Amino acid sequence: MLPTPSTTHLTFSNIYPPSEDTFLLLDTLSSPAETSFLHARYPTATVTPLALEIGTGSGVILAFLTAHAHTILGRADLLTIGTDLNRFACLGARDTVERAVGGVGKEGGGDGGLGGKADGQGKRDWVSGIFLDPLLADLSTPLKSQTVDLLIFNPPYVPTPTLPSPPTEAPPAIPSFEQDSHLLSLSYAGGPNGMATTDRLLQQLPDILSPERGVAYILLCEQNRPEEVKKRFKARGEGWDVETVGRSGRAAGWEKLQVLRIWRTGAVDTGPV
Repeated sequence: MLPTPSTTHLTFSNIYPPSEDTFLLLDTLSSPAETSFLHARYPTATVTPLALEIGTGSGVILAFLTAHAHTILGRADLLTIGTDLNRFACLGARDTVERAVGGVGKEGGGDGGLGGKADGQGKRDWVSGIFLDPLLADLSTPLKSQTVDLLIFNPPYVPTPTLPSPPTEAPPAIPSFEQDSHLLSLSYAGGPNGMATTDRLLQQLPDILSPERGVAYILLCEQNRPEEVKKRFKARGEGWDVETVGRSGRAAGWEKLQVLRIWRTGAVDTGPV
């Protein structure tokens, strides 16, 4: 089992904390089946892949992927970047990733961080990827079209009557309970069926993922109707495939979670999802 990055440096009054959905994504990405798939998907002789996490929250998933790039993808030149609407999440995620790959604050103490280990001469057996930065942004808006090779999204999936509005100004110097509550709601409130934000992402996926090797891992709960999402992609015909590659949660009840892997198969795209 790969070690999980530390978040002891964070407070969670306005940042989504690592939870069951977080750990399901970590377990899925590091499972033998998915590491085998990703090793084959991004062989070392090909161009450096770019990984994007949308909605970084604490940064644990982005840090885990960056620190363990060689194990998960079979190569250490992976470029990683994240986006979030929450300014505090962006700052916290940056700190989490930098600590994970740089050796600061690792849980369990002092082997030089999660991304590598030092030998007796102080030389590092470096196996982590190359972290760029978290961006304060919606979905993938800052990135050029069809440049993301690996996308990870733990969306706001809880069904709610409405969606919280995105922040429109810098937070005040002294945060309020109302502001913190609103920022937290961005991480879980998914609108009707919990799919408002996820549906936007799914519609944009053909324009986000790279044409030949793009892959997305997207987490859904039972009330998001993951089987319907899978049918929508399968109905596209050639060019796309989708399957459930991770499961967690209670056997009964809407909190049961799934991780879908959606990927391009290299054929011609047939239109919007």
